[in-house]
This record gives sequence, structure tokens and C-alpha cells, in this order.
Amino acid sequence: MSGSNSSARDCAAQPAPEPLSFAVHSLPDPTAATRQRAGRWKMLLLLAICAAPVVASYFTFYVVKPRGSAYGELIVPTVELPADLPLTDLQGRPVAAASLHGQWLLALVQPGACDAACERRFYVQRQLREMLGKERDRVDKLWLIPDDAMPRPELLAALGQKGAEVTILRVPQARLAAWLRPADGKPLAEHFYVIDPLGRWMLRAPGDPDPKKLKGDLDKLLKASAGWDNAGR
Repeated sequence: MSGSNSSARDCAAQPAPEPLSFAVHSLPDPTAATRQRAGRWKMLLLLAICAAPVVASYFTFYVVKPRGSAYGELIVPTVELPADLPLTDLQGRPVAAASLHGQWLLALVQPGACDAACERRFYVQRQLREMLGKERDRVDKLWLIPDDAMPRPELLAALGQKGAEVTILRVPQARLAAWLRPADGKPLAEHFYVIDPLGRWMLRAPGDPDPKKLKGDLDKLLKASAGWDNAGR
């Protein structure tokens, strides 16, 4: 009897077995992948819409070429402004290459000891910008100096006149020559260089150009980029 009682007590001490349960996991949402793909397509479409004006402007200028061919030499493909181009101002302070983005640039590469031929080019540079009329605020003038010579104070005063300022920066000759290149047999100083607002060098013109013909190139560029380029940085 004592054994029976002990067995009964042992059975009573055992916990009651838990009922069986079945975990139910949610099935994959069949619409999630579709929504993800739709999101990607929307993002790509947005990027395409943003890039379309730029692509169209370059297609117009390089392929369609409205109103005849260019007077200057088109650079195909365009050459990107190096992000690490070591630019400094006349006081030796570093200037970020990205600061040149945002405007069309009419650039000259001239020595610091600017002679009479050099000064004539700055006169043409100024006249070209003024000839653009209401579009001139979309174009900045740039002087790149590949040496350590200091320009004459009188020249600096002339180039710094309010409303007609020229951005003056120094850059090592070797680094500059890796970006801008002259025509065969010509030095860098014997050209005008046109750079777009995205920092792409895309046209080279003679250093002593026919102003009306070079203005025609600038007019075409500004018209082709009117849909995405605004005056001022």
C-alpha cells in the first residue's frame, strides 16, 4: 500500500502536459517585391528627368549643331576639371577646384608677366562677354597663371573693375597641361578655353579670334544649355 501511495504522490507531483501548439508564420507578401521594383523604376525615372536637359543640350550642340558648325574646336569627349587641381589665389591661399563649377568659363592661360599680346587677349575676353548682352551673367572670365610671376598692379586694377572682374588663379604648369591642351604645335597661351558649368572643358578657340565668330559659338552653347543652366553660382 505504501508503494501505491508513493506512486500516486509522484504522479500528482508531475506537471500536467502542455497542449500541443502550432506556430503560424506569416507568408511572404507577394506585393512587396513588386512595390520594391516600382520604387526603383520611379527613382531611375526621376534621375532621367533631371539629366534629360543636360543630355539634350549636348546632343543639340554636338550632333544637331544648330546654325552650322562651330568656329572653335569642339573637344570630344569633354575633359573633366580635376577635383584635385591645385589652385591658389595671388596671395597663395588654396582655392577648391569645385568653386569654378556653376558658371560657363571663358578662360585664358597667360603668364604672370603679361605682355602686350596677353593684354589684347584680356580685352577680347572682356568684349566677348559684353557682346552676350543679357546672357553675360552666365559667363565668368578666368585667368590661369602657370608660373610665379606677379601681374602688374595696373593690369590687376583693370581686371578687377566692378562688374567686369576676372577670376585670377595660379596652377602648376604640369597639372594644368594634364587638363587643358593646346592644338598641335601651339602653346597653352594661344587659345581661349570654354568650360561648361559642370566643369567640363569642351571648346578651344584661337587666342586671337574673330570675336563675332567666337560669340556665335558662345551663343549656341548658352542657348543649348538654357533649360538647365542659370546665371550665378
